[in-house]
Amino acid sequence: MRRVVITGLGAVTPLACGVDETWKKLIASETGAKTISGFDTSDLATKIACQVPVGMASEHKFTPEEWVESKEIRRNDPFIIFGIVAARQAILDSGYKAETEEQQYRTGVLIGAGIGGLGVIDESS
Repeated sequence: MRRVVITGLGAVTPLACGVDETWKKLIASETGAKTISGFDTSDLATKIACQVPVGMASEHKFTPEEWVESKEIRRNDPFIIFGIVAARQAILDSGYKAETEEQQYRTGVLIGAGIGGLGVIDESS
């Protein structure tokens, strides 16, 4: 068995973009559930969901352009971008900088996601 050390955290959640602000909102019993704004819900029974808030980073909202090149944003489903951003936040939070190619290969990030890619799945079916 090998030891694994958690050195940094990152989070892109319906509460906020970033671990500190997400944690503050969790402790304050805030919810990320809001009226769906990402698509038309007129033909759906459910009108509420937990969506990642997009907006100004100064308001702790998700601003993908601060983390990922625009061409990558266009090429990938949003849940992939959420994972990339959370991974980059975790690496920054750790303060670690791989100095050699071997160190880069020995560095990893574990990402947890409930479900993703539903928009792409829906479009392709």
